[in-house]
Amino acid sequence: MITQENLNDLAAGRGNVYTNDGSKLGSIGQLYVDDETGQPSWVTVNTGLFGTSESFVPLQAASVDGNDVRVPYSKDLVKDAPKVEKDGHLSPEEEDRLYRHYSLNGGSDGTRGVDYASGTTTGREDVGHDTSGPTTDEAMTRSEEQLRVGTESREAGRVRLRKFVVSENVSQTVPVSHEEVRLEREPITDANRGAAMAGPAISEEEHEVVLHEERPVVEKEAVPVERVRLDKETVTEQHTVNEEVRKEQIEPDGDLGRGRH
Repeated sequence: MITQENLNDLAAGRGNVYTNDGSKLGSIGQLYVDDETGQPSWVTVNTGLFGTSESFVPLQAASVDGNDVRVPYSKDLVKDAPKVEKDGHLSPEEEDRLYRHYSLNGGSDGTRGVDYASGTTTGREDVGHDTSGPTTDEAMTRSEEQLRVGTESREAGRVRLRKFVVSENVSQTVPVSHEEVRLEREPITDANRGAAMAGPAISEEEHEVVLHEERPVVEKEAVPVERVRLDKETVTEQHTVNEEVRKEQIEPDGDLGRGRH
């Protein structure tokens, strides 16, 4: 028996009604629930060419197979079911007539009825642009979903400039000079004789020469070398979007007959 939990599964897709031996009776139209229990009681089946006729089928011994329903009744029995006005409610009298047709003992006591499961359908409305009926013409409208892809801007990340100090060794060669002592000897000549004879003949004395040298002197100075800033540029790349879309298919249900040559 189909339960209330099965209604959402049946409403999720465009299912069909089959017999237990696998014969297709037609597509699911509407589901009706019991006034008192709220349990699914009847399903309408779109039969005939392009689904122009609907028959009520009881769900007492039915089972769910995905989005489809299987019932233990033949196609002829379903097509010959009493025609009931599909106004969203089955009166007790209408329900009794249907139970008698299907040889079931579940008839009402004259006070109960069933209502159309509002909001729980298989994608079809009672009257709409996709269903043939008394308020439409003889054609069906086939619809399909189309993919429309756009773009939106969102924050992808942030980048900051951060300045920090690092140390590194720098080598630089600089020339330095120093003085060294060189001993020079020169003979006495008329030119230097006066300087040589100026002092005592024999004496002790010292003569000192100061030596000089250069050494590297290091100074450090902070100087600006460059300016660094953050800038943005837009890079465009191709991105493939994969999405599932649905579309309706229309096919005849029943024998169309052979055309004359």
